[in-house]
Amino acid sequence: MKIDTVKLITTMYKKGIKTGEVVKKSGLSRSTISAVRGGKTCTFDTAVKIANALDIPVDELIEG
Repeated sequence: MKIDTVKLITTMYKKGIKTGEVVKKSGLSRSTISAVRGGKTCTFDTAVKIANALDIPVDELIEG
């Protein structure tokens, strides 16, 4: 699954959330968050965890 990196980074910026906070809230590793931010694909479960950490619906993050 591909996350829209522009939406991810923009949402983090607008909410004032740094990568470390997404790591803590999602339970994912920093390397996973960094990889997704860098355009790597991820599982649906990972996308859900990131969306939950940002308090947004997962469909707002999915590319396409």
